[in-house]
Amino acid sequence: MQTLKAENLTETYGTKILFDKINFLINERDRIGLIGTNGTGKTSLLNVLAKIDPPDEGTLETPKNYTIGYLQQVPNLNEKMTILDAIFAGSQTVFKTIRYYENALAAYAKQPQEPEVQHRFELAEQQMNQEDAWDAESNVKTILTQLHITNLDQRVGTLSGGQQKRVALAQTLIQAPDLLMLDEPTNHLDFDSIAWLEQYLAAYKGALLIVTHDRYFLDQVANQIWELSFGKLYQYPGNYQAYVAEKATQEEQNTIQQQKANRLYKQELAWMRRGPQARGTKQQARINRFETLSQAVNAPEQKQTNIAVQLGQQRLGKKVIQLKDASLKLGKHTILKSFSELIQADERVGITGNNGTGKSTLLNVIAGIQKLDEGILDIGETVKLGYYTQKIEPILEDKRIISYLSEIGSGVLNANGEHISVTNLLEQFLFPRSMHGTLIRKLSGGEKRRLYLLKILMQQPNVLLLDEPTNDLDIGTLTVLEDYLAHFKGTVITVSHDRYFLNKVANHLLIFDGNGKIERFTGRFTDFLTQSNGNAQASIPENTKHVVSMTQKQAPKAPDKKVKLTYAEQLEWQSIESEIDQLENQKAELQTQMNDSGEDYGHLADLQKQVEELDEKIDAKMNRWEYLSEYATD
Repeated sequence: MQTLKAENLTETYGTKILFDKINFLINERDRIGLIGTNGTGKTSLLNVLAKIDPPDEGTLETPKNYTIGYLQQVPNLNEKMTILDAIFAGSQTVFKTIRYYENALAAYAKQPQEPEVQHRFELAEQQMNQEDAWDAESNVKTILTQLHITNLDQRVGTLSGGQQKRVALAQTLIQAPDLLMLDEPTNHLDFDSIAWLEQYLAAYKGALLIVTHDRYFLDQVANQIWELSFGKLYQYPGNYQAYVAEKATQEEQNTIQQQKANRLYKQELAWMRRGPQARGTKQQARINRFETLSQAVNAPEQKQTNIAVQLGQQRLGKKVIQLKDASLKLGKHTILKSFSELIQADERVGITGNNGTGKSTLLNVIAGIQKLDEGILDIGETVKLGYYTQKIEPILEDKRIISYLSEIGSGVLNANGEHISVTNLLEQFLFPRSMHGTLIRKLSGGEKRRLYLLKILMQQPNVLLLDEPTNDLDIGTLTVLEDYLAHFKGTVITVSHDRYFLNKVANHLLIFDGNGKIERFTGRFTDFLTQSNGNAQASIPENTKHVVSMTQKQAPKAPDKKVKLTYAEQLEWQSIESEIDQLENQKAELQTQMNDSGEDYGHLADLQKQVEELDEKIDAKMNRWEYLSEYATD
């Protein structure tokens, strides 16, 4: 059995202890969900296990040739590489064989009659056969298809952050290591990709260690939950639901024990005040027990408190947000097409759909950041917007936490009209007083997002726009945010891919399907999935069966048969190569224009879209050419 053993692992960050002498085993087929408040050291633990950072103390033991694959929260990819080269950048022999085959295949597709090219392709096929690399190749293409990675020749540096995360996920999965560690793998994934990933990990033969905020994902994948809290590691059997139940039971028992200890302490304190003399052994023992009990009762309690914030807000009138015949294009992408929507007071609107369809752009329109091409945006006079964006505002790294929030004011009024100081707000948001003077550059990414969220809420808006609020926030913060929104006396519009979060906060859905098509649904998101697909768990799409040239049987062969084509096919065969040449020339011209466009990013995006469309046409023509070539006569 392949087992990783950790003994007395200790890691600190400045004066903060992240984990203190923790011990654990990770065995084959373990499915571990690692949770904890942002800043408690989850990513640091993964970095230690991946040997990116050495621990301050402790040891790691693994068998010889034990492999670890690690998807980091921020991918570390070579931006100059193509997607295909980046994915196969591993040192495994099978990756080298597949890279050689891919290059030989590309050359053969362009020059099938060239003897040297034919010979190279034949050698590549032989290597694939000898190393039984066809299954790996097929698995690679399935993974890429499921993660919606299609243009493998695109440079990594031209991809968005979300696209780079998906490429890094594909790269990590393809390695098939003994221990697969994934830090927020569902960020930037569409629902079908998340459902596929759940199925893929369920069948994975190695061990899994996953950090994620996605509670449905944890329920489907994990068979253990590990919680990092105040330097200690607590292990719970079962999935996330089982953890919640066990945690509640433990906290109830701890409360009962604390109450008993407090009562006993009061009794012993009264006895001590009577002035007992330590003349006898029994009296001295009782005095010693009192001192021990006093230390336990009066010690600062290390407990993850709930973020229970009920802030006041301005009154919201009946008129909130109305869009009338709104139309918007960005480049050639249609975002809105004669779209009309009335959003009223106290509504809970969830916006979801595939990446790149314009969900965040709609929030930017409402916030006045993006102007419509046509139509009317009407915002009510009483509306006070609070906009939590995917990318947080620039924060001076040398500014201190309390100074950052003091820019809003010395405090806020709660729902009862009582003043809450910035210090109290920070404590309610899990920033203890010892951290209030901390420089922002010392915070983790999740802690910065929590601080940013608090700043938005301190402005006491009555209409909240939330763009992917679940990304990089811990589960505890999300739970309280959901509770806050449930009691929020205003309108909430949220863009999210988190199924659990959408179920909790939205009862009216806008589903972006692309090209300006927007569906409406009233009800919970899982009800929408059930109605749309018959099952919330998506199966592997049929199109993965038609990935061309990626299995041995599908590999292109020299045209060795003399079967006649139909008359129409003969005409098609005579012209198809010139049509491919024309498309390739058009693509070359566009790429030349891109090189000459400088920093005109709008024009570059338009040209890139045209190149992608041409790539699809070229692929379709090449697939057709391969079919016709098998039956064409000389």
